[in-house]
Formats: sequence, C-alpha cells, structure tokens
Amino acid sequence: MNYRSTQNARKELSDLAQTQGGYFTAKQAASVGYGKRHLDYHVKAGNFERVERGLFRLPEIPPSEHDDLIRLSLWSRGHDDRPQAVVSHETALGVHELGELLPTRTHLIVPSSFRKKPPPGCVLHKSSLAEDEIEEREGFRVTTPLRTLLDVSEHQTVTQEQLNHVVAQALAEGIVRRMKLTEAVRQQAPGSRISRAISQMDHG
Repeated sequence: MNYRSTQNARKELSDLAQTQGGYFTAKQAASVGYGKRHLDYHVKAGNFERVERGLFRLPEIPPSEHDDLIRLSLWSRGHDDRPQAVVSHETALGVHELGELLPTRTHLIVPSSFRKKPPPGCVLHKSSLAEDEIEEREGFRVTTPLRTLLDVSEHQTVTQEQLNHVVAQALAEGIVRRMKLTEAVRQQAPGSRISRAISQMDHG
C-alpha cells in the first residue's frame, strides 16, 4: 500500500471497528487492504491488538458497555465471517433493561448447525429466529423484547415472580405491546408461565 492507500485503509478499518466496539476480523482487515503481513507488522508495532485467532482490536477505541457481547458475537462468526449468535434470554433482558436479574452466565441463541464449543460462562440455545425477532445493536444482535419474554418464560432459571415483574414492566413502559404479547401467548400451551404473568398483572 502506498501512503495514500494506507491512509484510506486505516480510515476504513477504523470506521468499521467503531461499529464493533473497536474489534475487527482478519477477513475484514483484508477487505480494506491489510493482509497477514500488514497485520503482523501492526501488532508488533502496537497499532493493533491481537485478541484471538483471526480477531483484532484498535486500542485507541474505548471498550463498549457491551464489550463482552460484541466479543461473543464475533467469536460466533461462521465461514462467511458473519456472526451467528444472537443475545437472548436473561442476558437480553439486561440489554433491554427489563427487571433486575443478575445472570451469572451469558445466553445466546445459535442455529442448529452451530458446532463451536461455548466459552466458559456462556450458554448456547439452538433455535431458529425470524428476522422480526432480532434487533441490531452496536456490534451484536439481540432478541426483541417480545421474543425475549417468550424465551425467558420457558427457562426455569427465572422464577414466576421475576417473570411477573418483567412482563408487567415491559407492558407498562410500552416496550412490548399487549396485543402482540397476547397473540404470542395464544400459541403457547394453556396455562403457560407467561399467561400466568399476564393474569397476575390483571388481577394483582
């Protein structure tokens, strides 16, 4: 790369990394002009940080509030270099600021074909998600509040009392529309935990 193309490549890489909490993959770097030799040079010079195989970081970009979720998203990338994991369950509740749960593990939904072994402290749930069940965040994806409530209602680590609270909060704050939640609940088994949460709110 000459001086001008080096400047352009650095700007493109920086712009990309800004959207991913400072991180970038080797393939993303190659797409703007940084080959393996360039990466090795910049790591030795301290311009780039090598996080793990194929994953790097620009040290001048401050860590994101959700740095751990961005890293897990990039860890989950497939052969096409696209992340496959979506933040879900109790972890998604935290992203949506619903309830006051303090989960000790990070929950992710991945496709049924996903084969990577989860890192310590991470729980993988294999499921299919529709596009309208996913929200884009800076550097990662998360299940929508509606899908999150449905997932949590089927996950027994969340008590009925905790579920009652997050359902009431989601509806009271307009994060989830009552009609949408009611429609989704109709498709679950009668007497589901989330239907009990709605009933508790109505008769509480």
